[in-house]
Amino acid sequence: MGLEGKVALVTGSGRGIGRAIAVRLAQDGADIVVNYFRNRPTAEETAALVQATGRKALVVKAHVGDVEQLQHLFETIRQEFGYLDIFVANAASGIPKNIIDVDVKGWEWTMNINARSLLLGAREAVKLMNGRPNGRIIAITSLGSTRVLPNYGVIGVSKAAIDALVRYLGVDLIARGITVNAIAPGVVATHALTFFPQHDRIIEEAIKRTPAGRLCTPEEVAAVASFLCSESAAMIVGQVITIDGGASLPFGMG
Repeated sequence: MGLEGKVALVTGSGRGIGRAIAVRLAQDGADIVVNYFRNRPTAEETAALVQATGRKALVVKAHVGDVEQLQHLFETIRQEFGYLDIFVANAASGIPKNIIDVDVKGWEWTMNINARSLLLGAREAVKLMNGRPNGRIIAITSLGSTRVLPNYGVIGVSKAAIDALVRYLGVDLIARGITVNAIAPGVVATHALTFFPQHDRIIEEAIKRTPAGRLCTPEEVAAVASFLCSESAAMIVGQVITIDGGASLPFGMG
């Protein structure tokens, strides 16, 4: 996709979808900032995969739900590279409960990591994208932003906030040459899914209701991210791109 000379930050890129996006953008030519919060060994594994493509990898520990740590992340990028071209807001967390059972601490934890970090991260990213051509901001959301899913209460609310932020940021930033979009994967079998009760059943049921007959892979999500970073996607602004093999379509007998 011709990303040579560009720098991309992928938050939460120690594994899963974040790792797949980091590696794909490196294959496209970008140097990668690998962000993690708790598990440095997996982040180092991602960095090694990036370096195997011939690109530079910078590993930075930062809790994106914490304002000071988020600012430190972007300041580190400024010191190391001096600029940023791509910001992928992938880091996510949440309390797997019904919305009525979520306390204030769980609400703030989830909203700050998933949604507030996109807004504050975009503000910091814009400073580093200033004067650079074709800036890209991509958020990872989910179908739970528009559908009610079991044990997904506050996570779904945070994803809905991401969708709204993408629309507003998209309009605000396109005049600066920066596009903002989101990707909404269906169920993807990653480590994050294991935190939900009966995750094996979730996978089984998701496959049954997917016309494609299988789940989307992290690499397929990464391929969409790669396209959104390309010049061919310059007129895609403020959109949520669904990739789920048709699972969210209202198909079947009426």
